[in-house]
Amino acid sequence: MTTTITIPAPCAWLNSNDRRHRMAEAKLVKEWRESAWAACQNHGPLNWPVTITAHVWKPKNGRYDPGNLYPTAKACVDGLVDAGLLPDDDHKHVVGPDMRHGGKGPAELILTIESC
Repeated sequence: MTTTITIPAPCAWLNSNDRRHRMAEAKLVKEWRESAWAACQNHGPLNWPVTITAHVWKPKNGRYDPGNLYPTAKACVDGLVDAGLLPDDDHKHVVGPDMRHGGKGPAELILTIESC
């Protein structure tokens, strides 16, 4: 079974190369986590383990490394756990997220979740 969850970007991306103050980063993590929680309210619990692929969509065609946006995907997966889709995001329940370029379009993260 495959589930797709689209999370519109609520704020700036969390990038592993950024050196923000921890409180500023915590605010962004909270916004992404809450956006993921809100995006999956119409979905029920998933059969685990699952494989998650995160597709990054950006409004510009500039070059970037999708892997550097892993902290954004991590915050969103935490939001899935908060919403009750998964009991935990540990290695027994989740493989990934695997970061991929989605394309040019509205800034959003699309999570494709497949039951293993």
